[in-house]
Amino acid sequence: MEFDLFTLLPLAAAVFVFWKLRSVLGTRNGTERPPYDPYVDGNRDVETTDSDDNVVTLPGARGRRGEETGASLNETRIEKIAGDDDDLKKGLKGILARDPEFDPAQFLSGAKIAYEMIVTGFADGDKRALKGLLSREVYDNFASVIDDRTKNGEKIQATFVGIENAKIVGAELVRDEAQITLSFVSQMISATLNDADEVIEGDREEVAEIKDVWTFARPVKSRDPNWKLVATDA
Repeated sequence: MEFDLFTLLPLAAAVFVFWKLRSVLGTRNGTERPPYDPYVDGNRDVETTDSDDNVVTLPGARGRRGEETGASLNETRIEKIAGDDDDLKKGLKGILARDPEFDPAQFLSGAKIAYEMIVTGFADGDKRALKGLLSREVYDNFASVIDDRTKNGEKIQATFVGIENAKIVGAELVRDEAQITLSFVSQMISATLNDADEVIEGDREEVAEIKDVWTFARPVKSRDPNWKLVATDA
């Protein structure tokens, strides 16, 4: 995913997400307009974590008895996700070799949830919700933009419509850190308002298509399963 998201209703929805998924993942910069169809095996164990509520974590795969299990199952999933992209396949398998519980399907599911949480948290200026999901550098950039908006008496009125498409487009090991890059195409209604509630950017009603390329990272030797957003592009 301290999971103080915006209003009681979104908070309840977020709590449901964390109850439903055993653990699910882990910027936009400046004045960019910021903007997860979960994949869960039917018999996958569900549990909550006692760590930061606003951190979304990625589980490893637990195959069912009599079925393909563990790394073998995840290799099959990598083949499906990577398709004909040999570089992506090599990168994902390299991560799996270092982290046998890495499940690319669960990662993608968690990344979608994290994406929505981050863009909504950024629009609402909720730094507490963002902190556990972002690297220090990305968090500092987000926080700076939020502080500038507050100082200028501006706010963002936003509605996250949904994700049209999300896919893994890159994966690599940088020393002992796994890095996975995804492309997102989402829809969002977003308008920046001044202190008189006048629209100075965007539109209160128009649904805009947002395209983002985000990179999440996690040290493969760490016992902490959480992935964090470390880089963004639009």
